[in-house]
Amino acid sequence: MSETAIHYRTCPLCEAMCGLAISHADGRIVAIRGDDADPLSKGHICPKAVALQDIHTDPLRLRAPLKRTSTGWAEIGWEEAFAEVTQNLRSIRDRHGEQALAAYFGNPTVHTPALLMVPGLIEAIAGAQIFSATSVDQLPMMLASLQMLDHQLLLPIPDVDCCGFLLIVGGNPAASQGSFISGGDVMARIEGIRQRGGRVVVIDPRRTETAKQADEHLFIRPGTDFFLLAAMAQVIFAEGRVRLRELAPWVDGLETLREAVAEFTPERVAPKTGIAAAKIRELALALGDAEQAAVYGRIGSCTQEFGGLCNWLLYALNIINGSLDRSGGMLFPTPPIDLVRLGPRGSFARRRTRLRGLPAFGDEFPVAVLAEEILAPGEGRIRALITHAGNPVLSTPNGRQLDRALTALDFMVSIDLYLNETTRHANIILPPAGPLERPHFDAGLPLAAVHASAKWSPPLFAAPSGSYQDWQIMVELAQRLHPRFSGRLVHRLVRRLGLERVTDWLLRLGPYGTHAALLDEDASWTQKLRILFSPARDGLSLHALRQHPHGIDLGAMQPGRLMRHLKRRNTGIHLAPSLYLADLPRALARLTESADAAPRDSLLLIGRRHVRSNNSWMHRIPRLIKGPNRCTLLLHPDDAAHRGIAEGDRVTVTSRVGAVTLPAQLTTDILPGVVSMPHGYGQRDAGASTAAAHGGGSMNDITDEQFIDALTGTPVLNGVPVTVTR
Repeated sequence: MSETAIHYRTCPLCEAMCGLAISHADGRIVAIRGDDADPLSKGHICPKAVALQDIHTDPLRLRAPLKRTSTGWAEIGWEEAFAEVTQNLRSIRDRHGEQALAAYFGNPTVHTPALLMVPGLIEAIAGAQIFSATSVDQLPMMLASLQMLDHQLLLPIPDVDCCGFLLIVGGNPAASQGSFISGGDVMARIEGIRQRGGRVVVIDPRRTETAKQADEHLFIRPGTDFFLLAAMAQVIFAEGRVRLRELAPWVDGLETLREAVAEFTPERVAPKTGIAAAKIRELALALGDAEQAAVYGRIGSCTQEFGGLCNWLLYALNIINGSLDRSGGMLFPTPPIDLVRLGPRGSFARRRTRLRGLPAFGDEFPVAVLAEEILAPGEGRIRALITHAGNPVLSTPNGRQLDRALTALDFMVSIDLYLNETTRHANIILPPAGPLERPHFDAGLPLAAVHASAKWSPPLFAAPSGSYQDWQIMVELAQRLHPRFSGRLVHRLVRRLGLERVTDWLLRLGPYGTHAALLDEDASWTQKLRILFSPARDGLSLHALRQHPHGIDLGAMQPGRLMRHLKRRNTGIHLAPSLYLADLPRALARLTESADAAPRDSLLLIGRRHVRSNNSWMHRIPRLIKGPNRCTLLLHPDDAAHRGIAEGDRVTVTSRVGAVTLPAQLTTDILPGVVSMPHGYGQRDAGASTAAAHGGGSMNDITDEQFIDALTGTPVLNGVPVTVTR
């Protein structure tokens, strides 16, 4: 045997971006541990990281293109696969128009260098209907950034390393490893708040893993977070606690916001939220008393009936408390590749869906309409679909309807490592090289990092001869679908120069790069020309990253990024956008609604996540799925007793669109009237033997594609009315 070597790379399996030290010898992995020298994670990893070796060796992972035939799946060559995909997609577009094509991009797209190629592929199929996991995740948060701060990617992140008071609304970083708080061991960072004498409060219908480590947890009825936040804002105004601090010259709409929240007093919202008026007042005043405070919301605050309004108020509370762009409050990361400078500002409602007229965000339609846009006849019906790294049958509302809809497509192509519940409907599956067979650089996730760093991870193993990486597949499809297509600048450069050379230039032009001054508005043309034509050696580049396999520490988040953005764009902070004001009557109507309006014996379903899984595909890994069954329905003992349900009984959970059956798990960690089911289960027989053996039920077989946040089009995944029977 040869000597054991160590390969350093970033884990691509979730947002935490933990550094890995992979021991390997003779072409096999010996061990995976945390990289103590990684500047972001400092040796921390979660259980998912060790599964990278299982993905690499998984016999079910696809390694050659598959074609669906009348007798089953057959492996074909890449040229044949590309030719068939091109012929079918171009034929459908020519016969039925551009809107007959659609594309869906799953969550892992953001975890690969392929992210840089997505705009080019979309532009090559201009006019197609685009969908992504954004609309079942963080869309309301990004919309608030667009409406209030003038850019969809200018996302405020809690400065947990300096914070003194952290209010978490609908987030569970102990399970997610820090979604939109990317920073390695995020719970150690949050524990640091308490060790410094600060306070952490969690608002959630369930006493989550994070709530159990916080100073205080408050149960709240699903879908009512907006009312709580509006009441807190009302108290801050009524008590004269508004403190804009350095933001004051930039803020407009303060009085409009005051008037907008005036009716949402603590006494009025308390019956709706289930949180006492006195506690709401105490929270609001504590927020104002803390010198360094942050209000953070995550997926629970987004995927609810008033997700748009809720995220508006999350931002507004941080603004009127003077916590935005302030140390210890909500800061804006400065990533090595600055997509805020390079990417589009964003748009809202520039297009609308054909049938329900729901708004597009960034020209992406809400995925809640995907099935109906395939099934409903008429001009503009979706007839062909491209999917990348996604399994929407399990991860979007009313998955059974989408499962049926995909059979009605004229053609479907999937870029994916696996045959799964979605890709089994494809005519052609194009499998990219595995995560350890390609280089890795995080281009998108550093937008949410609590500490700036950069790392280039070369491949650990050589990719099979003739294989393609994700980005290469996208470039090839774009070029073949539109031969005259020149594409965006980055797309053109990657096609000509390769991903590594373009990544190098993006790093050099970034905030820490050797050529950063080229994008500096204050630098003269003489200075810029001197930099452009001189051999710059100081600053970030791909060469520099290759010299530092553990990564380069670029420092903690700093205040001032928001101010620089506002000056550059000559804009301000908009506290009361008309979009949100127009939606307030809907919330007021719900506030005055009688409690008797809810159906008798109805419960409200919410989701939950586990640290050992990240969406459905991680359930293929035996070491991650082993142990006690996690696909259970959490139920309060009082609700169980009322229905004659005992611990472990099989129960049927029924919504408007369907029913699933799974074991009951009784716990006082959930609010009476609420039940919880995990996301990502429900694997069918698609070749995933491990996942199928632990299949359980899919939560999205009972979420309702018609139950949405009317403002944003985001489906309601938390607060779905259901009945539960033994």
